[in-house]
Amino acid sequence: MVPTEVTGRGIGGRRSRVSVPDLVAAARDGEARAVARLISLVEDESPLLREVMAALASYTGHAQIVGITGSPGVGKSTSTNALVTAMRLTGKRVGVLAVDPSSPFSGGALLGDRVRMQDHALDPEVYIRSMASRGHLGGLAWSTPQALRVLDAAGCDVVLVETVGVGQSEVDIAALADTTLVLVAPGMGDGIQAAKAGILEIGDVYVVNKADRDGADQVRRDLRNMIALAERTEAGWRPPIVQTVAHTGQGVDEVVRRVDEHRAWMESSGELRRRRVRRARDEIEAIAVTSLRRRWGDVHERTELDALAEQVAAGDGDPYSAADTLLATYAE
Repeated sequence: MVPTEVTGRGIGGRRSRVSVPDLVAAARDGEARAVARLISLVEDESPLLREVMAALASYTGHAQIVGITGSPGVGKSTSTNALVTAMRLTGKRVGVLAVDPSSPFSGGALLGDRVRMQDHALDPEVYIRSMASRGHLGGLAWSTPQALRVLDAAGCDVVLVETVGVGQSEVDIAALADTTLVLVAPGMGDGIQAAKAGILEIGDVYVVNKADRDGADQVRRDLRNMIALAERTEAGWRPPIVQTVAHTGQGVDEVVRRVDEHRAWMESSGELRRRRVRRARDEIEAIAVTSLRRRWGDVHERTELDALAEQVAAGDGDPYSAADTLLATYAE
């Protein structure tokens, strides 16, 4: 089999070609440009994506995935920057996927390269990538799981995933991360609002940021009371609450310590494996469903789905029978 070539821009804007195995090898060696090209293949849903994922498979499963979520304005980007600093001091190689809202014009990430994370722009052991959500609900981009595989295979010890910050629909991160950090801040709502937003079901560690402001202690008390009332399925882990001032670094070391404690608990209890198997299952399901939807919804030709939809709309059938017919068609 002849290795498939990837075309991209080289130094000085010249076109360059490289095989997928060579690109993966370069990413494994820590070349940022190779990592960037692999993630671009993911975001563009390249025809080479299957080959890329197959080449990366044996190198994945080592990175610790930490999700960072919370409402807009709580200081997620500043906190992520502070966490990168703290983790680099321990010698860890860190990747950051910052999922931004999409531009309605270009479809790209609005915040680009993340101004608040420029402290690490020249550190070769830190890779930062902004990804556009492209309208995907839940605070993440559709391609985030595959991008995580790229950073994992590239040798990152920790990958921080910062979500959009979309309030009550921002729960996908809990299924994607090994550990989920939920950020809150004074003035962003009381404990009842926290419960309504669903964050009590997804957080492994809670961070009260901007703790130098009035009301921080009350936010912590509200969270503690609401967590005590919430039913958690993970026996043996009680989510801690840490107060921080991210822009000064205050309390960030404590957050890192709590994240490490949660990782140790997951490994000893078997929860880490359970979460990763569930994550792989969800990823496989999403890819399969997306593939089927494309086959059903080809805009260039009339499909079985169109015909069935017309029958249901005309009252000549019901949606459940139509769904059974559609599944039977593509199960052959």
